[in-house]
Amino acid sequence: MMKIIQKLSFALMLPFMVWSCGPSTTNDTNTTEEVVEESIQPSLTLLWETSEELITNESVLVDENSGTIYVANIEGNPTEKDGKGSISIISKSGEILVQEWVSGIDAPKGMGISNGKLYVTNIDELVEIDIESAAISNRISVEGSQFLNDIDTDGGKVYFSDMNTGKIHLYENGKLSLFAEGQEGINGLRIGNDGTVYGLDAAGLKKYSSDGSFEIINSVVTGGDGLIILDDNTFLASRWQGEIYIIQNGQETKLLDTKAAESNTADIGYMAADKIVFVPTFFKNKVAAYKLNY
Repeated sequence: MMKIIQKLSFALMLPFMVWSCGPSTTNDTNTTEEVVEESIQPSLTLLWETSEELITNESVLVDENSGTIYVANIEGNPTEKDGKGSISIISKSGEILVQEWVSGIDAPKGMGISNGKLYVTNIDELVEIDIESAAISNRISVEGSQFLNDIDTDGGKVYFSDMNTGKIHLYENGKLSLFAEGQEGINGLRIGNDGTVYGLDAAGLKKYSSDGSFEIINSVVTGGDGLIILDDNTFLASRWQGEIYIIQNGQETKLLDTKAAESNTADIGYMAADKIVFVPTFFKNKVAAYKLNY
């Protein structure tokens, strides 16, 4: 009789045990539910502006190794050899640290650093500045050039553009050579970590091969000025008139438009560690800094 009662009790408890040990519908839903991270909408947020003392500032360059921020000031006519141009140094919080770090340049535009030298385009020559002594150490005349503009470097190679002649020049080991020609309105240049050259011209954003041939990555952001590489497929590109775009996988999104305020966006600089974009405003005579969210 006792055995019968024990068997009956076990039989009655079995469904309860199965139910209590079985999967919970609510818990399953929670544990198997996929977590979808919110994508960040790229944007630029104004941090500060310098005082209006950087006369006709055309470009900003950040030395990622030292943290120094250089500003090229034309001050006179962009095509006139008047000796009025200068290079300033500012802080990442907007103070003008040195108004005229180097002076006596005509119309400085693009800047790039290589082997302890700051290279600056100056109408029809490449100006070489020794950074340690803050003195002009060489002037390299570029025959036939008319409007030398942007610069970027890759080790000992210095690439620079001539917007009027549609050429990309290369300066290496003390010698000049032609990297590419027929690039209408070529301006902004950047070199990728693998040595790939990227450029902005009348056709849009281009990616160049080592022989100067190219493919067009984006054909909407034409006539660009400053160019920044964020990663292999992401770029920032400015238009002088007052626009900044982010280009991701070939697709452009406008992040800034200051045309109504008549504030230009020339050759932008970038501090990767803090995600700060430095915008030379040209005729507004100040640099504006924006926090990049992306």
